[in-house]
Amino acid sequence: MSIRQRILKEYRTLEYNKLPGIEVILTENLHQFYADLKITDNDLYPNTYRLKISIPEDYPFVAPVVVFVRDEDEGINEIPIHPHIYSNGHICLDLLGPGWVPVQTVSSLLLSIQSILASNDRNERPPDDERYCKGAPKNPTKTRFTYHDETV
Repeated sequence: MSIRQRILKEYRTLEYNKLPGIEVILTENLHQFYADLKITDNDLYPNTYRLKISIPEDYPFVAPVVVFVRDEDEGINEIPIHPHIYSNGHICLDLLGPGWVPVQTVSSLLLSIQSILASNDRNERPPDDERYCKGAPKNPTKTRFTYHDETV
């Protein structure tokens, strides 16, 4: 299966098997789209949060690049506060790096990110947030994250 076929298959799955609390927003670029997340069972996250998903050319052998973004025009002004989410939108999640395997899908990735928010009870950023954001690469896959606390 070609990368194009795989992406189209995943888009169709997302379209016909809607995930609760997740709305996918397609763009004209097959390799980039957005997903809005709503976390209904956690008062720490009352807003809608937007993810930008970029599919690399060697997908599914390499994980998508996923970051939280703001969209002032849509009223999405915040990056969620979480011990594994930096204030620049980068997500410290093994699944987005060395933990990715080709059998995973964008749907499973979105559910994982939604789940880490839903299960979180700590209103804090990673301990190195300020330092990381000052020197972070634009592409978070260029970062070797230190997983501070895997219980979150």
